[in-house]
Amino acid sequence: MPHSRSKKKNVRQNAKRRALNHWRKNRMKEQSKLFLSAIAAKDVDTAETEFRNYCGLVDKIACTSTIHKNTAARRKSRFSRQLKELKQG
Repeated sequence: MPHSRSKKKNVRQNAKRRALNHWRKNRMKEQSKLFLSAIAAKDVDTAETEFRNYCGLVDKIACTSTIHKNTAARRKSRFSRQLKELKQG
């Protein structure tokens, strides 16, 4: 346990940041599950709307320091490929 005031404050800040990052990542996970369930059900319209929602959410989270912008781009690219395959097949 820290003794100085500044280190005690750092502990509080880290706890707050960790909770916020955890909440953001959970939102991303929930949204990706909605998209993947639409893909599994082969529902193109629902998959498109969930993909748009996912992309917006990931872009918003990538603006913070929760995930890197390249990670966001990679995840969007993989999901767009799945959506494209669903539309073709």
